[in-house]
Amino acid sequence: MRLCIAPMMGWTDRHCRYFHRLLTRRAWLYTEMVAVGALLHSDAARHLAFDESEHPVALQLGGSNPDELADCAKRGEAAGYDEINLNCGCPSARVQRGVFGAALMAQPLRVAECVRAMRDAVSIPVTVKHRIGLDDIEEYAFVRDFIGTVAHAGCQTFIVHARSAVLHGLNPKENRSVPPLRYEVAYRLKRDFPALEIILNGGVTTLAQVERHLAHIDGVMLGRAAYHNPWLLAGIDHRFYQANAPVAQRADVIPALKAYYARESARGAPLKAVTRHILGLYHGVPGARRWRRTLSDTERWTDGPAPLLDAAAGLQINPDRQKRVNCASRSSCA
Repeated sequence: MRLCIAPMMGWTDRHCRYFHRLLTRRAWLYTEMVAVGALLHSDAARHLAFDESEHPVALQLGGSNPDELADCAKRGEAAGYDEINLNCGCPSARVQRGVFGAALMAQPLRVAECVRAMRDAVSIPVTVKHRIGLDDIEEYAFVRDFIGTVAHAGCQTFIVHARSAVLHGLNPKENRSVPPLRYEVAYRLKRDFPALEIILNGGVTTLAQVERHLAHIDGVMLGRAAYHNPWLLAGIDHRFYQANAPVAQRADVIPALKAYYARESARGAPLKAVTRHILGLYHGVPGARRWRRTLSDTERWTDGPAPLLDAAAGLQINPDRQKRVNCASRSSCA
């Protein structure tokens, strides 16, 4: 059983992942998709950097050339990543022009070749994240045969985004909401491939939903819900791994964040780059707007991370009030 936080472009950078690790020790973290060109021809060290506390953490690669992917997979393993994941689900036009992402689902033999090349190059697991259909191809046989072909190359773990990818006519945001969720496809894949690890992604917003899905598949990957409401992650370790949660309340993350942000800002990271990921920490709690406003106050940024976080933490936001508000809005709290 595996719970994961999805790779999200522009969001799950190393600062975000460090913050998420303060909330759960057990969930797998994933990088943003890193194009092979960025590693081969740009600042590879910057793209591969992560904090040791992030383990277990996976590097997601975007590419379609087996040799290039093998090279980048080796770099990821050398950097200390625990898994290499191949992106076969991103529908953006830029990714399509590079002939990778969701477009690769139309070339299962190419994906198998890429997986085989990476597996030959590294000793850590190589996994694939993909959709369940492509444009107007929605028959179950399409995704079944895709998985069968790629599994034959040695891939044992498939992260199934339970929507089709529409490459022509929908933008990436629309691709996350317009194509219907079809969880039964992921369930059927698990029945047809019982020896494979099938992890479900798409539209999961609560831990209760996670629990229901786990009755049918091996794991669940949380996406934007975990980013906008990160406190959701604080319930994972106890509920699903019978382990103590890293923190008991939201304010417990502040000391670690202060030390981390002081370190990162001293290395030149803009304060906004490291504080923007915690804006949702008090999501749904009375006073959350004041938390966000304080962290976003540019006049305070010159004071440094510690004073800024102290000011935000000093707002005396009371998460327990949420229960009273909810109860007052219902006729019964039973």
